[in-house]
Amino acid sequence: MLEAASLLSWFETAGRDLPWRRTRDPWAVLVSELMLQQTQVARVVDRWGGFLERFPEPAACATAGAGAVVGEWAGLGYNRRAVALHRCACVVVEHHAGRVPGSLDALLALPGVGPYTARAVLAFAFERDVGVVDTNAARVLARQAGRSLAAREVQAIADASVPAGRGWAWASALLDLGATVCTARVPGCPVCPARSTCAWAAAGCPAPDPAAGSAGVAGRQAPFAGSDRQGRGRLVDALRSGPVAAAEVATIMGWPGDGQRAARVAAAVVADGLARRTADGALVLP
Repeated sequence: MLEAASLLSWFETAGRDLPWRRTRDPWAVLVSELMLQQTQVARVVDRWGGFLERFPEPAACATAGAGAVVGEWAGLGYNRRAVALHRCACVVVEHHAGRVPGSLDALLALPGVGPYTARAVLAFAFERDVGVVDTNAARVLARQAGRSLAAREVQAIADASVPAGRGWAWASALLDLGATVCTARVPGCPVCPARSTCAWAAAGCPAPDPAAGSAGVAGRQAPFAGSDRQGRGRLVDALRSGPVAAAEVATIMGWPGDGQRAARVAAAVVADGLARRTADGALVLP
């Protein structure tokens, strides 16, 4: 198991200085976690503060409407997260008096909040001693164990490893270790503060990497260029500037000769709550 003193000592000097780590406001932490899902940290650093200036609490987000939130989400990708965040804000206002709840069950019941995000809010906003497992932390834990881990197992190991009263620092340190040292392609084993307890390193880092296929460790994404995701993104970006006529949808998505595909993807955009149709068939933000 990871040695607490070494990892926490390393984090004190090598941990990342991220703006959302300077707050314990549950809403601000929740916003950062939803933004960080499948989005580079540097991009979120640039956008998180401005988003909170416009939507400083759940009530402001809920009142503004989904279209305003989607509009503010520009550049962050995976726009469905913006709709989920708006729905989440509405539930917080309606059922939790405008305050992000501090229990695991209540957090898991919020739209767009899964096991990782719920525990991240508990650790980073409420400083609870819970294991926070994203793809980086899961990679570290699998390599430490020297074998692939099942979902329940990796969560149990993460929970058991948290030093009492150090939930915030421990979760931050574990995520940073995976993001900056115990990386997917070229792990920095010689400088790793957890090398002494790592079963994979002790064995000489043989193939296959135990992190490959382990629960919580992300695999390779399908190419973005030419994908439905790219077309969706182009359409939503255009909608941020104003309505898009039905006849323009295929061209805006990048498929001027494939109206059938464009119609299918546009229908999914509407179904996901990212757009709505006007009486004349044009698309606008919700």
